[in-house]
Formats: sequence, C-alpha cells, structure tokens
Amino acid sequence: MTVGVLALQGDFREHIEVLRGIGVSALEVRLPKHLEVVDRLIIPGGESTTIGRLLTLYKMIDPIRARAGRDLAVWGTCAGAILLARSVLDVKEGGQPGLEVMDMAVRRNAYGSQLDSFEQPLDMPALGDTPLRGVFIRAPQIESVGPSVRTLSSLPGGAIVAAQQGRMLATTFHPELTGDDRVHRYFLEL
Repeated sequence: MTVGVLALQGDFREHIEVLRGIGVSALEVRLPKHLEVVDRLIIPGGESTTIGRLLTLYKMIDPIRARAGRDLAVWGTCAGAILLARSVLDVKEGGQPGLEVMDMAVRRNAYGSQLDSFEQPLDMPALGDTPLRGVFIRAPQIESVGPSVRTLSSLPGGAIVAAQQGRMLATTFHPELTGDDRVHRYFLEL
C-alpha cells in the first residue's frame, strides 16, 4: 500500500508524521506523476481555495477525479473535505476549484473565524466506544449528504462532521493534531 499526502499547502506534515508513527510510509504528492504510484490519498486541512487553485495549476484535478473512490481511496480533512464535496454552499459558481466527487454539500467556516475554533469530544462508532477528540479550526460543516453517503459522526446539535462514501472519507476536524491515530487507521482499511 502506498499512501500519498497532498503536499501543496496546509498541514500535510502532520498527517505524514501520524502515518510514520503507525509504521506506514507516505509520499508527498505535489505533481500528477506522484499520483500514479499511490493507492490512497489524504488531502489535508489548509486553505481550500489555495489548494484548489494549486490542484488546477498542477493539473491534478482530473487525475484525482478519475480515480477517487475506485482504485484511489481519498480522505479530506477540513479544507480537504470542502474540496471533495460536490457542492460548496457559500461560494459563487466557479469561485472555488474542487474535486466534486463526494455527494455532499458543505459550508466553509461554518462556525466562524479562527477565534471561534474549538475542540469537542466526538462519538464515532466505527472507531469504537471511546470518544474521539475533534479539533475544529475554521471548520466547514457538512450540511447534507446524498443517499450513498454514510454519516460517521455528528456534533451534539446534529451537524455532520464525518462522512464516508465508499472509499472516500471526509472529516471537518483535524485528527492529525490529536495524537489519536484511529481515523488514520480507519482510512487505511478502506
């Protein structure tokens, strides 16, 4: 298994560190040729518009779209979840390049600015009974999901924070910042 971490912008180093901690080597993905050798791809948190523009500039949108969920398991955290979404609700048409491969609608910065970032224990039954520490930094919210998308975790008020569609996973929080590798292990099993 070869795991790639999109290394154009954002917290890709933190994901690589978690993967190495569980004995998995990771490749920094910066060009289309790097995509050819990976069978899993993590799209990290960062600035979704910047990452989207860089994906466009480096001609990686079409190669990821062609493989996502098929022979390429894909996981987007925070900004990565925005890029995976078929619909971004608070962006004008064409204003944000994205992969648009998961049947879900998201809202960027749903909880406010950087100052409104927060942590919240999360129930995620797919990972066991122990709550997961959710770190939300200028986090998006998954507003709705299609029939082929399974909700994995929600906040107490019902806001969806983790979803899965086949071999694609989206989390609106940052598991790579918690010291808990369960979401990474779950992704590796997809």
